[in-house]
Amino acid sequence: MKWVTREKARVDRIACPWLISRFVDRDPQFLFVPADQVMAVAAREQAIPYDVPGVELGHHGEECSFDAILAKYKLDDPALKRLALIVRGADTPNRELTPESAGLYAYATGFQATSKDDFDNMARQFPAYDALYAYCGAQAG
Repeated sequence: MKWVTREKARVDRIACPWLISRFVDRDPQFLFVPADQVMAVAAREQAIPYDVPGVELGHHGEECSFDAILAKYKLDDPALKRLALIVRGADTPNRELTPESAGLYAYATGFQATSKDDFDNMARQFPAYDALYAYCGAQAG
């Protein structure tokens, strides 16, 4: 499947591709485009838009796009639920939601600033999300 979101990804727009590629779609194609082009590209490419206003896989109330993907695809792994809290805290003004949220925001901001593009950013951050997922699994179990 194709998935499309805004370019210059940081927290949710990197966490979501990690979640999608690990638990939803084993062969995803991600597209990162200017914010004002997401819906047009989604229509043209038959791609699923995420982390943009007004879409199913976006922010709703206190929850972020990571939460929306967990709900839509019925991912009820306790480690993913714990990771969702960390991501939500890092991706919203509620940085104190978990002790890890502020740290995730900090390193995601650093990766965003030092990556050559969104694909490089994903490649560099996915191991960190793998590690966070393992950490959350140990905490949940």
